[in-house]
Amino acid sequence: MADSPRETALKALAALLAGIPGASIRRNEPLAARIPTGGLITLFDGSGGEPDMLLSPPAYIHNRRAEIEVVVQGATPDDRDGMLDGILAAIGARLVADPTLGGTVDLALPEPPEFITETIDGAAGLKGAKVIVVLEYTADSPLG
Repeated sequence: MADSPRETALKALAALLAGIPGASIRRNEPLAARIPTGGLITLFDGSGGEPDMLLSPPAYIHNRRAEIEVVVQGATPDDRDGMLDGILAAIGARLVADPTLGGTVDLALPEPPEFITETIDGAAGLKGAKVIVVLEYTADSPLG
């Protein structure tokens, strides 16, 4: 059975993220106990609201809010800031270069990141960001 348009779009977004050098990519997994040296990117399926419906023939326009969580670990705030900025810039550049994710969506539109900083006693601190990417696509079903 073929993937739904939703799953096809999420797999395309995961493939786009997988090309970022040095970072480890996962999908729908909790935060790892250990952050890889090049950073950790986790894609979550996110949520989708009620789709808009077009008539004749019936089609459903979906807006899925996929969530990308990026976490880096470094000895100093400057290290963490630089690593996180590099990964976010790479994600942004890839989305600008391929806003339809290879034709799997009508548009993949990122929202500004939300930043998170964590200190850990006796260990290098963590810095992270959550980026929502709105995936707009059309499907034959409201389950899309």
